[in-house]
Amino acid sequence: MPSLISFLHNNAARFGRLDGETVTDLTASFDGRFASLSDAANAGALAELYAADGASVALADVTLTAPLPSPGKIICVGVNFPDRNAEYKDGQSAPANPSLFIRFPGSFVGHGDDLRRPPESEQLDYEGEIAIVIGAGGRRIEAANAWDHIAAVTLCNEGTIRDWVRHAKFNVTQGKNFEKSAAMGPGLLAFTGPDMLADIELTTRVNGEIRQQDRTSRMIFSFTDIIAYVSTFTPLKPGDVLVCGTPTGAGARFDPPKWLKPGDIVEISADGLGTLSNGVRDEEV
Repeated sequence: MPSLISFLHNNAARFGRLDGETVTDLTASFDGRFASLSDAANAGALAELYAADGASVALADVTLTAPLPSPGKIICVGVNFPDRNAEYKDGQSAPANPSLFIRFPGSFVGHGDDLRRPPESEQLDYEGEIAIVIGAGGRRIEAANAWDHIAAVTLCNEGTIRDWVRHAKFNVTQGKNFEKSAAMGPGLLAFTGPDMLADIELTTRVNGEIRQQDRTSRMIFSFTDIIAYVSTFTPLKPGDVLVCGTPTGAGARFDPPKWLKPGDIVEISADGLGTLSNGVRDEEV
């Protein structure tokens, strides 16, 4: 299935479509309507790009970046699988409402790039997730209608600096937003209907070892529940991104913890959605 990508070619930011090993550069294909893939997403126009014509470029000649360079909102869901909830050992059953936090676009790199481990902490952790891109906006969207509001799907490694999520009394913003500590991609797959997401396996591997694995049918809050809940308090707009939760098995839960270190390879895979792969290196300061 072709996907929509953002990339660098000859040091210039471009966007287009990836089909196998061929990139179709669409940057000049819409008479200047879109300067980036985010512009197309924010205009609710992603569907136009999947069949558009443009110049062909070899995949080997480009560098993938995070698909959406400037989304309106990136809202992430925490603690959204039963075994992940059980990790907290607080005796509580599944929460009544989703736990949410915000990520900044600059905290993401693209497929094939390295996650950066900052000098402030060695506790860089992985979280494999599925992200959905909103195509039709709305406020107070009913869950029964929410599938109609998804334009595209991608994968996310929601990298986290664990000790920094505990720097304050009750927020995680700091540890979730270190520059280039997470990844998204490789590209945006067109959403084809509920069967694409309703019961698929999501797996995280580190250096080939399975660390996380679960099925989306076991999510505490389904994709449609998330859309309905978030749109209650804020209007969702085309191009917004919802990152929908990770299974149990992050590095922090091992004894001793298994933090990511330079040279590691993290792969996030999901049935039908491909694989997001990233190395790890220390941030240059």
